[in-house]
Amino acid sequence: MTRRKWLPDLTGWGFVLPATLVIVGLSLFPAVWALLLSLRDGDLISGGDFVGLRNYRSMLDDTDLRAAAWHTLVYAALFVPGSVLLGLAMAMALNLRIRLIGFYRTAIFVPYVVSAAATGILANFVFDPDFGIVNAALKAVGLPGMGFLTDPDQAMITLVVVSLWGGVGLPAVVYLAALQDIPRELVEAARVDGATGRHVFRHVILPQLRPATVFLLIWQTITALQLFDLVYTTTKGQPLDSTTVIVFYLYRQAFQLFHSGYGAAVAYALFAVTLAVSALALWRTR
Repeated sequence: MTRRKWLPDLTGWGFVLPATLVIVGLSLFPAVWALLLSLRDGDLISGGDFVGLRNYRSMLDDTDLRAAAWHTLVYAALFVPGSVLLGLAMAMALNLRIRLIGFYRTAIFVPYVVSAAATGILANFVFDPDFGIVNAALKAVGLPGMGFLTDPDQAMITLVVVSLWGGVGLPAVVYLAALQDIPRELVEAARVDGATGRHVFRHVILPQLRPATVFLLIWQTITALQLFDLVYTTTKGQPLDSTTVIVFYLYRQAFQLFHSGYGAAVAYALFAVTLAVSALALWRTR
């Protein structure tokens, strides 16, 4: 009887154990190795000397890191609410019963599954100050051309626009699924009681979308804090370091300047901030 009791569990673990070992090995081992690396002053080749928490204390006086953190904060402040609000508006439109609605839903989600590297390469052509499509359109209507990715005052805004184009598909799909799960009886009961469309949206639909909103806020915030590949394929942190975000900064420290210990310390500090932001968002929305 004991063997019969444990046999289903052992069978299940027999199927999932190989994949579990691969996932844990590819995530747990690098995390532990990066933690040990952050306590040393070596590069990726030599081990270096053990310095304890010196790398973490050095971050307090690093003006370049503070600038990168500010750029990341600006990007997150623009991208996160923009993607959530735009995704909600698209989901409301995609929830209508119109012709070719399946095609529209697919078209909205396709940019999200395209890699950020490909999106960045495409953005270089679209926003090129000399030969880009956008400047060509502006000049065609008599407006002056823009610098976009080559202008320190416009580069971050341009990255946010490109990110919204590629990242709004997920909020739209999540909100669309949440909208379709709202019982029709709630909406019909509100309309019978005399509620207008604005009141139905505010007092019936939005409260039902709260779990989806919490998930999207956390997910999009983590995505914004981990911005790298779009910066790498477009501006390389330029012009004048105006688009150097935290992940690109730690990449430069670890793989270009070979300060891997300091780069690992920055990565763990970013992990702590991401964890704190996620915990705060969950606590505030309970």
